[in-house]
Amino acid sequence: MWRALVFLALLAVAAYGAVWIADHPGTVTVVWSGYEIGMSLAIALTGVLVAAIVLGIIWALVTGVIGLPASISRATRERRRNKGLASLSRGMIAVGSGDPLAARRHAGDAERLLGAQPLTLLLKAQAAQISGDRDAAELAFQRMADDPETRVLGLRGLFVEARRREDEGAARAYATEAARLAPSVTWANEAVMEAQCADGDWSAATATVERRAALGLTDKYAARRQRAVLLTAAAQSHEAGEPDTATEQALKAVKLAPDLVPAAVIAGRLLARRNDLRKAAKIVETAWKASPHPELGKVYLNLRTGDSARDRLARAETLAKLSSWDPEARLVIAQAAAEAKEFGWARDALAPILDERPTVRVCRMMARIEAAEHGPDSGRSREWLARAARAPRDPAWVADGVISERWAPLSPTTGRLDAFVWKTPPEILAGPDEDDAPLPEAPSAAKSDRHPPQLGRVDLSKPDLGPSESAAPEAKALEAKTLDASPVLPPAVPPQPTPPVPGFLETGAGTSPAAAPVPAPVPPGTPSVRPRRIA
Repeated sequence: MWRALVFLALLAVAAYGAVWIADHPGTVTVVWSGYEIGMSLAIALTGVLVAAIVLGIIWALVTGVIGLPASISRATRERRRNKGLASLSRGMIAVGSGDPLAARRHAGDAERLLGAQPLTLLLKAQAAQISGDRDAAELAFQRMADDPETRVLGLRGLFVEARRREDEGAARAYATEAARLAPSVTWANEAVMEAQCADGDWSAATATVERRAALGLTDKYAARRQRAVLLTAAAQSHEAGEPDTATEQALKAVKLAPDLVPAAVIAGRLLARRNDLRKAAKIVETAWKASPHPELGKVYLNLRTGDSARDRLARAETLAKLSSWDPEARLVIAQAAAEAKEFGWARDALAPILDERPTVRVCRMMARIEAAEHGPDSGRSREWLARAARAPRDPAWVADGVISERWAPLSPTTGRLDAFVWKTPPEILAGPDEDDAPLPEAPSAAKSDRHPPQLGRVDLSKPDLGPSESAAPEAKALEAKTLDASPVLPPAVPPQPTPPVPGFLETGAGTSPAAAPVPAPVPPGTPSVRPRRIA
């Protein structure tokens, strides 16, 4: 549009000039070497225009002849460049499709046509990688590392190749150099932090995490969580030899992540040793509300040394109310009640979780209760041990398919930070055989002690799917005995169980009225249990 307007404007100017010249006639005289030539102004202007056109054509022919070799060379280079770019594109497609022969052929053509360009070196390295030629790939990455423009990219390739040949020292050196040259490179920072964690240099790893957060490579929540995990790992390593340093680090970790169970456990244990019971109880209670864990219950029950079993039982009830009677809290109450010889109380605490499939810990807890009350050879104790061999698994620390009884800051297989999660491990379930008898029904606290359940058949040929190694020898001993033998009966006059303390299992948040048994009248002389406030 604009070009058409400009053309029309120029045409109008030319027409105006021609009209003006026609309206103002004149004569042009040229004198040269004794000759005098006279002509009109219009003819003179036309002659000048024709002479300019002729001179322009002659100049174009002369410059074209002179610049012909350069034009041919330039056209050849352009043609080679186009062919090289086409080979580079086809080579990338071959690498992506997994065709090593085509990738190597196109990589060679691209290098021959384009020279040692960064993209040609990258294509050559990738073609060598998919072909399995590690030496050629490493050589190409080394050439890239020698070029300032592609140094970080070459270091990345050398890092990957060093990891593949399991040369951790070289891989660490490449990652450190890349992090120095480009602090914002994510893979280099992660590799450096992983190496620092593997060496146990928790302070340096914490500094790396803070630097990554300052550069915006990770969000604030993830950075706080990683710092808390690293501080917990440092406190775990200093707990035995440097308790003061470990306490400071654990408190920092708890401040960053109050729901981090290992940090709360270490902080509570160390603060209890310093007799700071109020602060220790507050930290453990906060972590317990977020995630009830057996280690937290153990620390909370043993905050004050020298407490009686009934004092620990009252403290266990406090944990149960804080977690709305979580199953883990019921196990803590059952353990404390069994230590206080309150066996009826322990059974009442476990009764709501016996209606479903009780886990290994629940079965073993019931076995300990029965053994403590009726003896280790009682039929009920052996029955619960047998059920523990086939019971579902309890939650454990799981990271990348590895099940551990203790928390660790790193995954033992991948070295990933904060990999362990408290959850129930997956189970391989199999249907019962046709010859297997049904499992015995779980004994309930509501059943009479005068009629214990019959001992059912237990198939011990199948592998144990839960962490019940201690129950396996007793289950094997049980298999050796006659399964159809009469059960062991209690004494003719069973002892009266100790009545539960008034107020236990009160109906509250998360507790159904059916799960709260009506407390029996307290006989005269029975001591009352009142929760003691931790000073």
